[in-house]
Amino acid sequence: GTLWDLAVAEVEKRENAEGDGESAEVSEKSVLFVGSKNGGKTTIILRCLDREEIPKPTLALEYTFGRRARRHNTPKDIAHFWELGGGTSLQELIRVPITSSNIRAFSVVLVLDLSKPNELWTTMESLLQVTRSHVNKILTKLGKTNPEVAAEIKQRVWNNLQKDHPDCELLDPFPLPLVIIGSKYDIFHEFDSEMRKIISKTLRFVSHYYGASLVFTSKSEALLLKTRILINNLAFGIDKSKSVSVDHSKPLFIPAGLDSLHQIGPPPASDSDIGKLHANTPLELWKKVFEKTFPPKSSYDLQYPKDPAQDSQYAEYEVDVMRAQKNE
Repeated sequence: GTLWDLAVAEVEKRENAEGDGESAEVSEKSVLFVGSKNGGKTTIILRCLDREEIPKPTLALEYTFGRRARRHNTPKDIAHFWELGGGTSLQELIRVPITSSNIRAFSVVLVLDLSKPNELWTTMESLLQVTRSHVNKILTKLGKTNPEVAAEIKQRVWNNLQKDHPDCELLDPFPLPLVIIGSKYDIFHEFDSEMRKIISKTLRFVSHYYGASLVFTSKSEALLLKTRILINNLAFGIDKSKSVSVDHSKPLFIPAGLDSLHQIGPPPASDSDIGKLHANTPLELWKKVFEKTFPPKSSYDLQYPKDPAQDSQYAEYEVDVMRAQKNE
């Protein structure tokens, strides 16, 4: 097999050797972090893995993993953490980590920078669209080769909603478990309260619509702890918290399926404004209301990161000298 298969086999062999011969199932899950450039994805991953190192800018797609034992003397579960750098500029790379062999245990974390509301919708929409269309391709293939698994994944997206949830007909759950993190809450908290309310309500609607969990976070330990609870649930199957905070003057914390359209209320615009906005779906209506207050930055600005070859982090004297000669 590939180098990757060998590495996984080696990790499993070691794990099993540590497990005192018990043949407990080792669970293996994968989590892909995508979202705003410089939004704090790396910091969140390091905190979830209890690593003290200083985060460096993520250039393309980076991989790390964590291990955790459920009980003393049991083999450790493995969580693969993937992180896509560059905001929306490298979204084609989303295809690399998500495959038909790991899709059953795959989930997505979308980090949105609350301090940059004019980039928020564009970033969210493009990353979720690319991820969703890739996942749907895999599910279509799986439907032919392994219909039971495909059906199980499609069914699973409804698991967070109670059977009689009044919104069942109105939602369009994301095909993989999804957590949306609003980062930089400390900066956001200084915003005008009306602006905060529009952003909070919009993110509540989007999260609920996609069957996602929502949490606002910053560098504060207490908020990072809440974020960790949601991510550890994805990565290691550790129990979700049942607590909910929907107060717009505080950081939001809403595990999937625990909100409702009734509680969220209508988009924050006057009826006459809403009448003028031509929208075919509730999602489109919320987008138009949101972008009235926060006109999007052109996607071109979000599209092209600086050339990694110019990045001092990767300077190599010999290569740079040759390159300079070539350029001349």
